[in-house]
Amino acid sequence: MGKFIKAGRVVVLLNGRYSGKKAIVVKVFDDGSRSRPFGHCLVAGVDRPPLKVTKAMGKKKVAKRTRVKTFVKYVNYNHMMPTRYMVPAEISPAAMVTDAQMDSADGRVEAKKYIKTTLQEKFTHPPADKSGRPSKDVLYLRKKLRFQ
Repeated sequence: MGKFIKAGRVVVLLNGRYSGKKAIVVKVFDDGSRSRPFGHCLVAGVDRPPLKVTKAMGKKKVAKRTRVKTFVKYVNYNHMMPTRYMVPAEISPAAMVTDAQMDSADGRVEAKKYIKTTLQEKFTHPPADKSGRPSKDVLYLRKKLRFQ
């Protein structure tokens, strides 16, 4: 069976603080690492997605409602569910966060800021797919997961 959890795959986290949140796989560690001897991956996700915006809202309110809160985390393969969605290549998940940034708290804050600006920009102006419509993958990542 081929490997389908690759960089750019949208996953749903199942356990922990971010359970039910959507994330993008940034880097995979199929064989594990010295500190984590199990299959896992580095993910960058959306903790708080943007809210609905209408035409009647002012610029200040629109700016506030389109804010996104992000997170970065190492996650065990058992604690995530892959979806059919892959983010477009122009979002470049590999450039979002590095292992060196994950080593320090300042690095993680810096990575989250970069991810936040990237995702907010892509959520307001989604990249087009082959047919010229907004990418379904980015629109899926933007929506809050509805369950129950």
